[in-house]
Amino acid sequence: MAAKQQDGRHVDLPSIVRLVTLALAVTAVVKELRTPAEEREWNGVVVGFVPYDFRMPTVERFKERMWDPEGAHLIGPRVFGVGWTLNVGKVVAMVRDRVGGDDD
Repeated sequence: MAAKQQDGRHVDLPSIVRLVTLALAVTAVVKELRTPAEEREWNGVVVGFVPYDFRMPTVERFKERMWDPEGAHLIGPRVFGVGWTLNVGKVVAMVRDRVGGDDD
């Protein structure tokens, strides 16, 4: 799904998404670098609603964000980077509930 510009070049959605993601990442890093060193957390929210986390990923955080069948949310902050990720554990739990619920 590419839009043609006047000069003949194409701009596609994946390129726009990559550019916006890069801009958000740079904004998050600048935000952290402007914070005094002893107060930097390297995780938070940028532009009011986009989560970021540049801390070293841990197994616990991976499980919490990527595989939490009991979690309240289907989509949550990424384990590392800017934006959101899918809680695959929640998806599997929802499918199991749906498939298991049809047998009754």
